[in-house]
Amino acid sequence: MKTLLETIDLRKTYKVGKIGVEALRGINLRVREGELTAIMGPSGCGKSSLMHILGAMTKATSGKVLIEGSDIAEMGDSELTRIRREKIGFVFQKFNSLPTLTARGNIDVARYLHGTRSKHDAHVAEILQLLMIEDKMGRKPFELSGGEQQRVAVARALAAKPAILLADEPTGSLDSKNSEIVLNMFRELNRRFRQTIILVTHNPELVTYTDRLIEMRDGVIVSDNDPWDTDSELADTPAPSRV
Repeated sequence: MKTLLETIDLRKTYKVGKIGVEALRGINLRVREGELTAIMGPSGCGKSSLMHILGAMTKATSGKVLIEGSDIAEMGDSELTRIRREKIGFVFQKFNSLPTLTARGNIDVARYLHGTRSKHDAHVAEILQLLMIEDKMGRKPFELSGGEQQRVAVARALAAKPAILLADEPTGSLDSKNSEIVLNMFRELNRRFRQTIILVTHNPELVTYTDRLIEMRDGVIVSDNDPWDTDSELADTPAPSRV
């Protein structure tokens, strides 16, 4: 399978006064095309720091992040902006909608910023149908439930066809019913479009919806049920079948 994202000895240290706090302490990770992966761990384990670095929003202290083979540490600001625009979609715990725009307006703004001029193509229509929000496009955020707002946020992130979708605690603001709906939709998006998705969570229930679980503690990966042998050359090997 094609490797979309890889980290090599990734480290992140934050300064708290004169003290250095290590958030990441040597993360080695490979994510392949079409994987649905959960990164789980308690608050403060470094998973959100990892997500922000993978998304080119925060720079690592040392180590490498390769996106489709390109090291983002060697990129300038304009190239990093292009990577964020063309390769990565983000979904956060807070919906981050523009309150004065309708759901359709929020999606269209994201498409415009990603350089996609056509507003109503078949890809977006299919996503809206899958997320069951095609009839919500004329509503503003305050007219939508939390689950509907999160589904709009997912549609907004996917509208520009990113290679990788990063979701940081995507059900953290939702009740159990809406959490189940959103998680089932992530799984369906992965299966229908072969969308590569990385979910960060502290909720163990989320991992039942994914193919791969990576557990973090104190800035390191403590377990990873990667179905592949990462020491082998697997680029041309078919993906494992999903059940």
